[in-house]
Amino acid sequence: MEHERTLPIAAAIERTYADEHPNLFAVIMAGGSGTRLWPLSRRHLPKQFLDFFGDGTMICKTVERLKGLVRDENIVIVTNSSGRKLVRKQLPNIPKKNIIVEPTSRNTAPCIALATAFIKKRNSNAVMCVLPSDHVIQNVARFQETLRAAVEVAERTAALVTIGMKPTRPETGYGYIQAEDTNPEITTSIKVRFGVNAHKVKTFAEKPDIETAQRFLESGDFLWNSGVFIWHVNAISREFERSMPQLYLDMQTIQNAIGTRAERKTIENVYSWTHPISIDYGVMEKADCVYVLEGDFDWSDAGSWDEIMKFRDHNLEREENRNLLLQDSANTLVFKPKHKTVAIIGIEDAIVVETSDALLICKRGRSQDVKNIVDVLKRKEMEQYI
Repeated sequence: MEHERTLPIAAAIERTYADEHPNLFAVIMAGGSGTRLWPLSRRHLPKQFLDFFGDGTMICKTVERLKGLVRDENIVIVTNSSGRKLVRKQLPNIPKKNIIVEPTSRNTAPCIALATAFIKKRNSNAVMCVLPSDHVIQNVARFQETLRAAVEVAERTAALVTIGMKPTRPETGYGYIQAEDTNPEITTSIKVRFGVNAHKVKTFAEKPDIETAQRFLESGDFLWNSGVFIWHVNAISREFERSMPQLYLDMQTIQNAIGTRAERKTIENVYSWTHPISIDYGVMEKADCVYVLEGDFDWSDAGSWDEIMKFRDHNLEREENRNLLLQDSANTLVFKPKHKTVAIIGIEDAIVVETSDALLICKRGRSQDVKNIVDVLKRKEMEQYI
């Protein structure tokens, strides 16, 4: 009898945030092509399904970061037709019904609207965390604390919430968010409870040129746009209806068809006329009330080889580097097949990426231009290399 009385206490101790927040869902966007990480990232195996650091693929690590925060059955992944098999292989714990396939890529606004339709069909009181599948985040505990703070802001304000990162350099590859302090009641309580700085959003800015990026950095009130969003399904539905009414109506049509024989055909029809547009441009820039929380964890969108290089372990004892020979070379990143022997002599600040059918040699700091090579391959109809 004594043992029986202790069971509820033990069970309570083991309860997680996910158990206490059954209405919390996560949407992982996994339909990107990762062209700036060519030639390793390809159409049949884009970057989110690759392991760059020897500790798991990017999408698997994205799901791992949600452990204890969101139930597996509440994690929804939006991908393309080829990505479906990869998701099922790499993430067997994600229910099949939670893998949503876009007929074609239409940027982030339609992707998020589609996921919203599915989640709202299941739970009309859900709070959504929208996450890219290809970010690098070092301090997982702090990341989760920031997400919990964002969920509270979303629930208390019915606002759209995003996470921004404090700039460390005048970066031209990221969008920016200008913050302002206009609601001390919310921002103070979030700071006290979670240790996270929260602000109202004044404006969003597209990727700037280097001079503008330098001004943003010096002003002190701009944050990098991380592409992570948190909101109640009714809040984002409201903003879709106000700012993108046609997409809102289309997603209502899809929501009505979910679970019926017409589901797949309805999604294909809607995507046949839906225009590509980002969630930032389509909704966030026009929304009435947006909050941004400062993320103080190590973060990168891992969008280029230069970004990968910042987090890459250069330990030559790694298995794939056993036959990599560097002589009088520094600050050089090398990816190569395990069976290949590669020797590099007298080269600094370089990125070398070799696959079975392609070789990239790029000066460090120029890897944003790799996507131009992919564009050239498309124009030359060299599809087998994309």
